[in-house]
Amino acid sequence: MDNDVSAGSSTTAIAGRLALGVTLLAFGLGYTDLIDGVTAADAVSIAHYVGGVALFLAGLLALRDRDAAAGTACTVLGAFWFTWAVSAGASVSDNAAGLFLLLFALVALSLTLAGGDQLGQAAYGLFCVGLVLMAVARFAGSDGLTKAGGWFAVAAGAVAWYAATAALAHWPTTISRRAARPGVTAAG
Repeated sequence: MDNDVSAGSSTTAIAGRLALGVTLLAFGLGYTDLIDGVTAADAVSIAHYVGGVALFLAGLLALRDRDAAAGTACTVLGAFWFTWAVSAGASVSDNAAGLFLLLFALVALSLTLAGGDQLGQAAYGLFCVGLVLMAVARFAGSDGLTKAGGWFAVAAGAVAWYAATAALAHWPTTISRRAARPGVTAAG
């Protein structure tokens, strides 16, 4: 394994990934019913301040440092979390809530397809799937799909957390081609 920490290793990108990871974990766990008495409504404060304000601020700092990828991801996702948090509990139709989730799933898809490091793409891709499942769940009224979407959000949060922690601790963030193909030597 390589200790490739160059991608997404700026201070603002790391802070953004930590904020995203914590927010996704809280949000996702709230929808999974894994912890008794913990619901998505319990994630509103984390989503508002950590996912919304802190992530958006990290994005602005990344843009100031000319890190367009981290800046774009953090500001757009910060706007998503802020909007989700301030509108939580508001009386909106299931179709309106589903549309909101679907629109931000498109944002997550754009971030996934934009390239970058493998862990970032994995986190955004998992989040995209989670948002699509939750959107369809709102359109169809399916608690099972909502729970499945929550698990994808948990997985995305774990990947985002690992990406940030790996950059700080200099842990592996990519699999080298040699490690990915067992039996291949440096000369082979």
